[in-house]
Amino acid sequence: MPFSFEVLARDPQTRARTGRITTPHGPVTTPIFMAVGTQASVKSVTPEELLACRLEIVLANTYHLYLRPGHDLIRALGGLHRFMHWTRPILTDSGGFQVYSLSSLRKLTEEGALFQSHLDGSRHLLTPERAVEIQEALGADIAMALDECVPYPASYEYARASQELTTRWARRAKAAHQRPDQALFGIVQGGMYQDLREQSARDIVELDLEGYALGGFSVGETKRLMYDLIGETASYLPADKPRYLMGVGTPADLVQCVKLGVDMFDCVMPTRNARNGYLFTRHGRLVVKNARYARDERPIDPDCTCYTCQHYSRAYLRHLFVAEEMLGPRLNTIHNLHYYMDVIEMIRTAIAEGRLETLTLGEPGSGGDLEEHG
Repeated sequence: MPFSFEVLARDPQTRARTGRITTPHGPVTTPIFMAVGTQASVKSVTPEELLACRLEIVLANTYHLYLRPGHDLIRALGGLHRFMHWTRPILTDSGGFQVYSLSSLRKLTEEGALFQSHLDGSRHLLTPERAVEIQEALGADIAMALDECVPYPASYEYARASQELTTRWARRAKAAHQRPDQALFGIVQGGMYQDLREQSARDIVELDLEGYALGGFSVGETKRLMYDLIGETASYLPADKPRYLMGVGTPADLVQCVKLGVDMFDCVMPTRNARNGYLFTRHGRLVVKNARYARDERPIDPDCTCYTCQHYSRAYLRHLFVAEEMLGPRLNTIHNLHYYMDVIEMIRTAIAEGRLETLTLGEPGSGGDLEEHG
């Protein structure tokens, strides 16, 4: 089944909408949060556990899978879905964020990103065409065009040059893309400059791709600046195509950015926080590794229906963390991902009922540890 996107409902007071993305591996309801499975694995949890948490789509990374185990091997073994035992949709990042985060190991040219492997020091050239080739071999439902993520702060001249390079790379990615069963998304860049964001959006939209992403956010800028630019940039993107905000994702971010017109999110926050003993609840963040929970028989969140909350106490989860037992990160991750999908369902319901404007969530940790609920 080819890729398509349909808007199902709109919120009367904001730019939020619900929709349905159709892919060869099934539908995805939007707004949606995608779990990050960088190396063909969402850390510590199985695909069956992801499905139990109501995850509909996961993200994997082109750069990491190219280096290890290699896209040719994955293709020979039946493609990424079969390789990682995930039958639902997959989105693959292009490796552009690694071009940014591993800046000490790479050199940018017009041709692409020449980088040194963080695994063995070997040198590789990642071009827009190569990034497409790798993602086609992996068999992702949604592939991302190679881009450069602008650091913050950055000069206007640097941001403009980077934005223009990203546009030229997107044109080359489209020319190289051959799989009709795979959608190609372009990425809007431009740093923290509104006029560059607008120009980037207009240039990328001209390519008439299946979807568009907002890249280069949550790199050190203030929340106010981030929200202002996301809202402005989203307004330049077509209403009949999905809008994907890359790497941004506190629960409060999800609510606010859906109001600004964003449909898709990914972030390592729920899984990374889980591994460090930080758990999300409807009442704020709970730091389960703290000594105060050593005798606490309650679940993480009494209102949560996840597997962890139905079977395990705060005391046991704290014990697992202190004892460095691998079951601890698994149970914590299940809870946090389940909570994130609870937030997504709250957003979808609020849109359907026309009351999203009144839905708010505090920032994680805004109330500190849950002293008022102790």
